[in-house]
Amino acid sequence: MSEPVTVRILDREYTVGVGDAERDSLTAAARMLDTRMREVRGGNKLVAPDRLAVLTALNLAHELLQQQHPPATRGGDPFTLLDEANRKLEALLALG
Repeated sequence: MSEPVTVRILDREYTVGVGDAERDSLTAAARMLDTRMREVRGGNKLVAPDRLAVLTALNLAHELLQQQHPPATRGGDPFTLLDEANRKLEALLALG
């Protein structure tokens, strides 16, 4: 049976329906997401939450793909451009 669970991400509460068996993993996922969003945001408290969410999701998806399909060599990594773009975006966010 689905039960509501309230999680906190970037000081905002979200209520999600989840089964008892998934409650702990959902809570852990919310903590991980909160931590990662805070890392991406850094000291820039003015970054828009939707932009921050997209950048964090992009970073997590990139990491997941790298785990599923590790590149043969760093030079041949198809995600090199994505890594570069992420570094540039994070640098820009740090300036704001």
